Amino acid sequence: MNRRFHAPVRDGNRFALLSDGHSFFPRMLAAIDGSKRYVLAEFYLVESGQIADQFIAAFARASERGVRVRALFDAFGARGLSETDRLRLRTAGVDFVFFNKPRWRAFARMFLRDHRKLLVVDGTAGFTGGIGLADMFSPDAQPDRYWLDCIVEIAGPVLDDWHALFARTWKRSARRELDIVPQPSPALRPGERGCVVVSSGLGTNELGRSVIKRVRKASTRIWISTAYFWPPVRLRRALRRAARRGVDVRILVPGPHTDAPAARAAGRLFYARLLSSGVVIYEYQPRFLHTKLVLCDDWVSIGSSNLDRWGVLWNLEANQEIDSPAFARQVESTFLQTYDHSVMLCHASDVEHRWSVPFWRLLCRAILAWSTRAVSRLRR
Repeated sequence: MNRRFHAPVRDGNRFALLSDGHSFFPRMLAAIDGSKRYVLAEFYLVESGQIADQFIAAFARASERGVRVRALFDAFGARGLSETDRLRLRTAGVDFVFFNKPRWRAFARMFLRDHRKLLVVDGTAGFTGGIGLADMFSPDAQPDRYWLDCIVEIAGPVLDDWHALFARTWKRSARRELDIVPQPSPALRPGERGCVVVSSGLGTNELGRSVIKRVRKASTRIWISTAYFWPPVRLRRALRRAARRGVDVRILVPGPHTDAPAARAAGRLFYARLLSSGVVIYEYQPRFLHTKLVLCDDWVSIGSSNLDRWGVLWNLEANQEIDSPAFARQVESTFLQTYDHSVMLCHASDVEHRWSVPFWRLLCRAILAWSTRAVSRLRR
């Protein structure tokens, strides 16, 4: 399971950044409704509700047309998918499996999760980002408290690599080969250059190393958005050094609205040293910020990864890397709009210091030490 996935650098792709459920859910559903050969769907978070209902209906319509629909859901993240909806999928002829069903006899292995978010249709359209098939991402279902997120719409040869990555995880979960041969994706003009799919899983941090490499090479800006701020030591060190050499380093994280208050409290332990090195931190205020984006100069990484230590150890993650000034401008615009609704922290004195800081520090160290030992045993 910890064998590395090496995808080549691909040219001739086309990308579009889609922000908020009003833009990305209709595009995804339209792609499914236009499918002719196959649909591959891989998601961590799947919960019964308006959004799940729309996608199940779209999967069913595709299956009725003779399209082969294969869905891979994380067993823990999809625990909110009702038995009724599971039966609807089966009745419609959708072939779906769950990744790593929890078993108490293998306690440590239960923490290994498929955190990827992916939709590939016919080798002509693909989508990845931080979202799930759940109402919390929908402005229609939850107009006052939907999560802020974005995804990238993909067309071009790089979809072959997303197909291959899906096939690897499908084989492990379903215990059989994926019965769908990828449809070759032609190079597009105008296209984008230097694009690659990067994945990580069970302590293999190809994705994190790629980001750190770009952070070290950045000359003008490093803007990072993450929902759960627990960055590895090497990344924190690289960010501090970049800020000290004059690079514009900004970290965008959730403010008071979060689904994991403990994670936010732990993440704030790292603020002071970063701020003292010249890093600027923004905390988004209106709603929960779930966006996962990295912008280094004109290079972008977008996908499932929060670049957090827990994800490095336990989660299957995957990001699309894009080296493109045109796409970087789209990402820049999204960041700037989000900054307008955030509180900016520039100095260590801007961070509240509470009596609970030692507790969180000790807890984080204990969790990290246990996780590292457990993953090491699983990889033997």
